[in-house]
Amino acid sequence: MNTGSDERGEAVVPGGEPKSARALGSRAPEFIRARRALHLSWQVGAFVAGLAVVGAGVIMLPLPGPGWLVIFAGMALWATEFVWAQLVLRWTKRKVTEAAQRALDPRVRRRNIALTSVGVAIAAVLAGAYVWKFGLVMPWKIAE
Repeated sequence: MNTGSDERGEAVVPGGEPKSARALGSRAPEFIRARRALHLSWQVGAFVAGLAVVGAGVIMLPLPGPGWLVIFAGMALWATEFVWAQLVLRWTKRKVTEAAQRALDPRVRRRNIALTSVGVAIAAVLAGAYVWKFGLVMPWKIAE
């Protein structure tokens, strides 16, 4: 990979600008952008491909499969050509990074562990009370 880092520690693309400050817009090759009809067909192709991937991701949400991962992959496809998708993807990356930093905060981790422990204890007490009151009946008959 041809990226380095500047004095602030940000990744730098070969042109010398930070990756986070990369210009918005089409990432199509120059010879495609130079021809209007070719660029329009390139964008239509990118939109259709992104739509197919996002559609597959939406289908995977209730079904087995990595639904959100596939949806974000489709958004990344759209972001190669459309400014609105680039802005949505930047916002999503920023929010995910903020959430990851919050999740790694020691106070938040202790709180989450305490809440999870209390929830598990309550579920165990309720399950024990149910078994004590009604007994444990298996849904299949082993004796037969």
